[in-house]
Amino acid sequence: MKMSNFRSHPTGPRVYAIAIMNIISIIIPAFNEIKRLPACLESIRHLDYPHEDIEVIVIDNGSTDGTRESAEKSGAVVLVDKGKNVSGLRNLGARQAKGDILAFVDADCTVSRDWLTKAVTYYEKKDVAAWGSPPSVPSGATWVQQAWYLVRKKDKEVQEVNWLESMNLFVRRNQFLSIGGFNENLVTCEDADFSFKIAKYGRIISDSRIAVIHLGEASTVREFVKKEIWRGQGNLGGIFSHGLLLRELLSFSIPIYFGLLIPLLVVGLIITQNLELLILFFLLYLLPSLMVLFKVRKKVKDKAGVFQLFLLLQVYFFARTVAILKRDR
Repeated sequence: MKMSNFRSHPTGPRVYAIAIMNIISIIIPAFNEIKRLPACLESIRHLDYPHEDIEVIVIDNGSTDGTRESAEKSGAVVLVDKGKNVSGLRNLGARQAKGDILAFVDADCTVSRDWLTKAVTYYEKKDVAAWGSPPSVPSGATWVQQAWYLVRKKDKEVQEVNWLESMNLFVRRNQFLSIGGFNENLVTCEDADFSFKIAKYGRIISDSRIAVIHLGEASTVREFVKKEIWRGQGNLGGIFSHGLLLRELLSFSIPIYFGLLIPLLVVGLIITQNLELLILFFLLYLLPSLMVLFKVRKKVKDKAGVFQLFLLLQVYFFARTVAILKRDR
């Protein structure tokens, strides 16, 4: 990666004196990430992949903490746009990229040494439209991070999935541009929306050997609530973007389930004080949690893990119910 040859430049077109065919463009959106971006860029610098075949693009959202200067010092291409959301930043990076493969990773992530070596093998598999894997949690992760990773982690090392998180996502540049990239009208859930659209070109594959660590994963219950309320705001907008899909039905129904059905049952219980209604209330309340626990049962190591995940699921359902009231318009 001849990063010393890269310079910061405005958002206009730029001519590169590099071959296109073998280049992988790593696209990193960033805003005030001075504490974590250097670790991300350092992990990229140590990749076991030909450095001359790597292009690193950092898209700065108007940082004031030295993020841009740090990226420039590393030798990455730096684009600056203060007015775009994260979807717009990624799209801007993709339009300026010169590689056949776009590799999206977030500024608060670090990549494994063989990250690109494992990922590039999928480029020749024409039946695969997008590939990557859910980022894992850092060493010394809190119980909140460990519990939620049980939900995000896939059952198999390699498997077909419905969608991938944009913080560790690979696609072909021509296919990315053909569907218009990420929907810039979405505040969140843009990665799921993008995956559903790119799937017209082929399968979505999760391969845990394409490994990334997310240093910014919510570490406390308070932080988890804030992030899930924020993430949940994009659910409805995503449906307007790509249409309601059967695979989304459970996620979409959570706010309705907990926001309408359960309160009605509570009111009915107070009015009637009926024992059968009380039993029904608890069964219906527990049903979503039991469904998730059953799904991840092989990944939970002990009873403590089951209890922790059960508690976190209650927080998640609450946050996603609140999010529907604060959704982006």
